[in-house]
Amino acid sequence: MIDLGRVQITGSITQLQTQEIAIALLDYGLELLDNKKSILIERIKQVIVDMIHHSEIPLKTNFSDYLSNKLNLDYTYLANIFSDVQGITIEQFIILHKIQFVKQLIRQDELNLTEISWKMHYSSVAHLSTQFKKVTGLTPSQFKHFTFQNQTALVNV
Repeated sequence: MIDLGRVQITGSITQLQTQEIAIALLDYGLELLDNKKSILIERIKQVIVDMIHHSEIPLKTNFSDYLSNKLNLDYTYLANIFSDVQGITIEQFIILHKIQFVKQLIRQDELNLTEISWKMHYSSVAHLSTQFKKVTGLTPSQFKHFTFQNQTALVNV
């Protein structure tokens, strides 16, 4: 059975067949996840990505409860496994992902900072700006200026 991001094989396969599948997947830039921790980490990341990139309405609950309910596991358990394997907390991963998406929105130049702040469910533009500077070392305005300055320089080359 094949589903987005998952393949389920009925019956058993040999270790050699498993290795052949893993090698074939690598040719397509995919990875075979066969241990439970890796699979759980990928599920956590997918929930986070879906929340950041595809959620138009703010969560009515805090993210730890949302993640726990979505994966039907205790948040402390999820957080401990995630930080053990990834070397950062779930919260840090969420912030990094949000800032990456904010950078993308700034580059697209379709929304102003207030609209981006609202879209990304920040409490204020100041909160977004503080978090952005902490992660990137630049304010959103400096990032925008730097990005467009580099684009202009590339066009003029």
